[in-house]
Amino acid sequence: MNLSEIKYDIKYNVDGTSYVCNATECAHFSLDVNFDGGVLKVLLNAKSPIKFQKFDIKLHYEYLPSDRIFVNGYQSWTDSMEYEPSDRMSELTRLMECFVKLAPVKRIGLPKSGDTLFWKYPRKRGVFYGWSYGYVRRGDNVEIFGSLDERCGYTVATFDVGNKQVIVSKELEGVTYDGAAKLLELAVISGQYDEVFDKYFEKMGVKASVLERRCGYTSWYNYYSRISEDIINRDLESISNQDAKFDCFQIDDGYQENIGDWLTTDKIKFPNGMKAVADAIHSKGMIAGLWLAPFAAVKKSKLFTQHPDWFIKDKKGRPYNTGANWGGFYSLDIYNEEAREYIRHVFDVVLNDWGYDLVKLDFLYGACVLPMRNKTRGEIMCDAMDLIRECCGDKLILGCGVPMMPAFGKVDYCRIGADVELSWKNIKNKTREDVSTPHTICNTIFRRHLNGRAWMNDPDVFMLRDNNMFMPMEKRKLIAKINSTFGGLLFISDDVSRYNEEQKAALRETFAQKDVKIISAEFVAKDVMQTVFEENGKKVVLKFNVRNGELVD
Repeated sequence: MNLSEIKYDIKYNVDGTSYVCNATECAHFSLDVNFDGGVLKVLLNAKSPIKFQKFDIKLHYEYLPSDRIFVNGYQSWTDSMEYEPSDRMSELTRLMECFVKLAPVKRIGLPKSGDTLFWKYPRKRGVFYGWSYGYVRRGDNVEIFGSLDERCGYTVATFDVGNKQVIVSKELEGVTYDGAAKLLELAVISGQYDEVFDKYFEKMGVKASVLERRCGYTSWYNYYSRISEDIINRDLESISNQDAKFDCFQIDDGYQENIGDWLTTDKIKFPNGMKAVADAIHSKGMIAGLWLAPFAAVKKSKLFTQHPDWFIKDKKGRPYNTGANWGGFYSLDIYNEEAREYIRHVFDVVLNDWGYDLVKLDFLYGACVLPMRNKTRGEIMCDAMDLIRECCGDKLILGCGVPMMPAFGKVDYCRIGADVELSWKNIKNKTREDVSTPHTICNTIFRRHLNGRAWMNDPDVFMLRDNNMFMPMEKRKLIAKINSTFGGLLFISDDVSRYNEEQKAALRETFAQKDVKIISAEFVAKDVMQTVFEENGKKVVLKFNVRNGELVD
């Protein structure tokens, strides 16, 4: 990389006045830019207190029509895939963009699971953006542009084909800089697919996961929040009688009285409490898992009504709604010491008193929806994940609804796609984080590089049951095959006592440990995915339409 060829597009504010800078030194700051060992570093020396409105570094890049461009979505659920240079990112509806501009919608939190409120979505053909890292693939060679540190602010990689540029941007909203600070540390690495990602994670200092693939059950995708002790015990007993090896049983949403009141169990649904459920799971030789959203609470919860001052507030000092689920929810301010003690107490009870071995932690993005306390969203999310790891010690964490890079190496398993639907249909989603089988299938395949490096990938569940399902068995088996091939955590949500022999055989096949080596995975025609891999030494080609789940000859 020739530093003299780098272009700068910087807008900033000093004492209420806006300025533009296109160089490494201006009246109010200077930049120390260095490229060594494949790493671009940018250090700031602010001569006056400044706020950045835009910070872009532009690198020249020659694209070929045959290139494939991968951009990583903002968080677990955000669609992430490879594009052709002539494609257009088009998964976000214009209607949602209009909603974002309306103040009432901002208050109810509808679009806050993604980046809609703080990043402009491109609607130009040949422009693709993603968070923390992205790559250009030319045949078997991959060139990655990846941040090594998001604590200094989220990094956005934009691949602009028409202007022959890779634009590296920093999301620095809400922070005043005064003095020295690191703004960017970016690795640029070329090579074969696996080689590149091995080097990338080595440069980050994130060690590969040593965990083995895990197989189990979660209650959500059959009963959702309509669970009870009777349902859980029934499914637990059924699973323990199967030939397929289950090693984890996870209780999802529905055991607590309110979102936020995690230690107040619904005594009608779970009369013997949650410790009794964990004990029952352990008696069957499985680890016990429990779902919670540790930063979230609804307005009617005891937590929120008794401690509204513990929650994130807007500029007017009002509790700030951080999402639309459950009719709208709020998130704890992780820098409030009383809130931090409450979070620690919750984990202490769940993990030590109740005896759960694994926690599925959801809606984690809520911690960083607003920059605050002179910290970027990226720094806040990194601090939030540090707190989570501190609270859980060596217990297992399954992350979900979390921005990707701040969670690297902090969780043992992580969801890497949207919630799967009970049907396989191509719908126009309101946001890029909506429930979608096509999206979660693409993410399972294209985020495979995270499996065993950042954590073990959770591709979301597969379902083989007949009841409460709206896709034929062939498509249910296809999802199971994709999850088994590309994932590191395999969960079902079925009452297996109702399985016929075909379903039992499919379950055994999916859970069976195999030696899998991914050779390639790419779109070979519009919406047609082809994956090639070796399974126990045998070459397998799987070709299907992502949008409808139909196999292609």
